[in-house]
Amino acid sequence: MSTATVTLEDVERARDLLEGVARRTPLEGSRSISEQVGGHVHFKCENLQRTGSFKIRGAYVRIANLSAAERANGVVAASAGNHAQGVALAASLLDSKSTVFMPEGAPLPKVAATEAYGAHVRFAGHTVDEALIAARAFAAETGATFIHPFDHPDVIAGQGTVGLEILEQCPEVRTIVVSVGGGGLLAGVAAAVKATRPDVRVIGVQAAGAAAYPPSMAAGKPVQLAGMATMADGIAVGRPGDVPFDLITRLADEIRVVSEESLSKAMLALLERAKLVVEPAGAAAVAAVMDDARAFEAPVVALLSGGNIDPLLMMRMIRHGLVSAGRFLALRLRIPDRPGALAKLLSELGEADANVMDIEHLWTRPSLAFGEVEVALQLETRGIAHAETLISRLRAAGYQPEPTSF
Repeated sequence: MSTATVTLEDVERARDLLEGVARRTPLEGSRSISEQVGGHVHFKCENLQRTGSFKIRGAYVRIANLSAAERANGVVAASAGNHAQGVALAASLLDSKSTVFMPEGAPLPKVAATEAYGAHVRFAGHTVDEALIAARAFAAETGATFIHPFDHPDVIAGQGTVGLEILEQCPEVRTIVVSVGGGGLLAGVAAAVKATRPDVRVIGVQAAGAAAYPPSMAAGKPVQLAGMATMADGIAVGRPGDVPFDLITRLADEIRVVSEESLSKAMLALLERAKLVVEPAGAAAVAAVMDDARAFEAPVVALLSGGNIDPLLMMRMIRHGLVSAGRFLALRLRIPDRPGALAKLLSELGEADANVMDIEHLWTRPSLAFGEVEVALQLETRGIAHAETLISRLRAAGYQPEPTSF
């Protein structure tokens, strides 16, 4: 277990270094989620930070604290995208060359942005953990300084400046909710907040498909996950960092886990209701609040950690979120193969206020009886209750609708 730690004084020094570099991102209110919680809910919009995430804070502090000789030798990092962009920009601002290792399949907009900020991008492995191995090897070969995405006190102190801003912008805050991958952001926020406001609950949130902290905390030490599967690439880290793990186990109040469906619904809610573009990892805190709203004492601040999302992924996420929220419904059912049968079905759907998005006739399925045809429908509904009412209405009219995947 690492003995390195981060104090309030470290975070305050980091804030001084970041003056004029990192933006003081806004705190936005949310009426709809506040109603669910029963008190004020605010979003800390690090998705509007330079490079699109909080990562510039830690990366800049780490590189700024290097000696002139170390900066002259260059820096190297590994990241799925957000840390990559933070390191690339920070290195450019501090006149240091940067190399960034990214997993194969990293989102193309993140790759392009990293290169635009001045980094040389190389690909290694299929996960951040594999890219980290390649980056460490490059550092050993070239003398470049390895800039870890979360497992270093300087990086954690930089991320902790978000916590100082939250306390200043919302001094009455009772709960702060933070997405968690390796743990640098949560550790920094907890270190900054708990030093002066131990009464504030600081809660971390992980994606269920990459939740390394619950088993690690149960074991009392960082434990490597056997595998990961989540859309939230920004927090897909298979092993907690030693330094953040120690801080989180001492200072954080709770770690929660959210599903892919919850992430999709949170992203959709942020886009529709708050007009905020947030990547899956950045929406994890909001997903946790939406999952169990009454468990969070208000005022609540949910930290939107990043907004760097591939537009193609966003399209899929919006559709996934609409399906999860019951706004899209896919059905199969059988009707008589005779004139007027389809018109009758469509009339039922219209009277139920369902919008038909797509329809397909299937005559050749071997399970169909003579004189039957199967109809596959894709419908737009107003939500889960409306979808359930629609299915009940169809059954009452003599149909046997079977929900299918969209």
